[in-house]
This record gives sequence, C-alpha cells and structure tokens, in this order.
Amino acid sequence: MGVRAVNVRGLKHNPSAALESARESPVVVLKGDHPVALLVSLATAGAEEDLRRALARALYDQGVFSLGRAARLSGLSYSDFVTYLSNSGVPVVRYDVAQLEREAGELPGWSKRISSSPTQAR
Repeated sequence: MGVRAVNVRGLKHNPSAALESARESPVVVLKGDHPVALLVSLATAGAEEDLRRALARALYDQGVFSLGRAARLSGLSYSDFVTYLSNSGVPVVRYDVAQLEREAGELPGWSKRISSSPTQAR
C-alpha cells in the first residue's frame, strides 16, 4: 500500500478513479513532474473528526462557507461549532467598517426610543 500518483489530466477525465484509489492509499496529483495536491481519504486517515473540524474552520475563516454550512461539515452542532471557533481564535461575528458605522449611527435613535417608552411597573 504505497502512495499512488495521477496527473491533472487523468484527474480531470476520471476523478472517481482517483477518489477510489485514495480510499486505499494517498494519491499525489502531478502537474508535469511536480506534485500539486494530495488526495487522502478522511475515513482512512484515522483522524476524520479532527480533519473535518479543521477543514470547516478554515473554510469558514476564509469566507468560503457560511457558519451553518461549516458547522454541518464539522459534525458539530451550531452552538458547539461557534464555541470551537471561539476557542480556536476565529471570530464568529464579523462586521465590516461600513456595517459597524451604520449600526453605530442608529444607537442615538434607539437610545431615545428606549428612554422615552413608558415602563410598566408591577
């Protein structure tokens, strides 16, 4: 059970064969004589849970996956994935400057509405 190789053209024409081979052993994808990727089956890697979580974290952090989609990939519940991200140092809530300025500009009006609304004493 050694490492197998497939060239980019072979991968393009028959990706199923490369994925099937990766179930048995790692497959190196070559472009010319240079390795460009490695296909490894998560099921046989022995660390599927850790790999799925790391992949989900990376895809969320890069903005490729939404929080919900990344949570599903990770195998964790939504709330557990949020905790996992926080513990990993990945921000869960993301604001761009324009969004933050827009919401900050709404605070005075919101504050006035709160302070002028009658409270019900019980």
